[in-house]
Amino acid sequence: MKTTGATDLGRAIARYFEAYLPGQRGMSAHTIRSYRDAVVLLLQFMSRDTRRPVEKLNITDLTADRVTRFLEFLETARGNGIRTRNSRLGAIHVFARFLATQRPEYLATLQPVINIRFKRGARDVPIEYLERQEMDAVLKSIDRTASSGERDYLLIALMFNTGARVQEILNLRCRDVRLDTPYQVRLLGKGNRLRLCPLWPATAKLLRPFIEQQCLSEPDPANALLFKNARGQQLSRFGVRYLIRKYVAAASSKAPTLREKHIHPHSVRHATAVALLKSGIDFATISQLLGHAQLNTTMRYARADIDLKRQAISQVFPENLAPPRAGHLRATGAEIIPWLRRL
Repeated sequence: MKTTGATDLGRAIARYFEAYLPGQRGMSAHTIRSYRDAVVLLLQFMSRDTRRPVEKLNITDLTADRVTRFLEFLETARGNGIRTRNSRLGAIHVFARFLATQRPEYLATLQPVINIRFKRGARDVPIEYLERQEMDAVLKSIDRTASSGERDYLLIALMFNTGARVQEILNLRCRDVRLDTPYQVRLLGKGNRLRLCPLWPATAKLLRPFIEQQCLSEPDPANALLFKNARGQQLSRFGVRYLIRKYVAAASSKAPTLREKHIHPHSVRHATAVALLKSGIDFATISQLLGHAQLNTTMRYARADIDLKRQAISQVFPENLAPPRAGHLRATGAEIIPWLRRL
């Protein structure tokens, strides 16, 4: 059987993800996965558009017109917002610049791709998070008598305890958890930045037997993954998304407000941030705990919670929350101007 070699595009993709992004750019695994997802979606669209399999695509197929139609496809067919659209375009820009440096003979094709502008009009999406009573309902909906239930309970509880991103939790190894005082967990976040997060004593108490069961039976206990699926492999982000939706649906009978929310794994991280703010923790500490690169990222949680807004207003302008002091307007309409000013 005749075999065909890799195309220029295929070889470039291999160098891009194996050497360029992790080596020359020093990008974190989180960013590389995001770029990977963008390239995968683009390749699938190009394959359908050219009616050729992915392995037969070439650099000349990456045209500005095709990329523009791909971006429209993201918004119309996939329902992505402008922010996601621009994020995918940013990944394509980086990839196109890499191709141009590696294969300058294709610069005439790639330059228009690099010049595609980001779409304006992206709006901040309201932050969806769980209130404390909603989080309690979700945790109580988990059947902990099953081994998978105990894993799911600890997974969600640890996400809420630390405010970690879901991939940070899934990447945890047994060596990253300290169960002697002071209880803490070591997280590897964006930009390959390490941070330590304290653990509640209750969380540490639950983790001890779980770690003994999951890790001590492994050939290399310290390096064993903390959270695994039924096949003994690393649990995926999509698996966690499924679990969150499953338990939120089960908890909605006890906490009806959950039915009105679009809860996803990152909502647990948001719930941690809002709970810390309500407890009076300062922004700088919360920023360090969550691993934010900028303080402004943390401050958006102050705009998300209505209780915090209500508390701030009541402290500064308590009279604004009181009933109007205008009294009743006379039926004759006399003294209407003074009455309006008393409103």
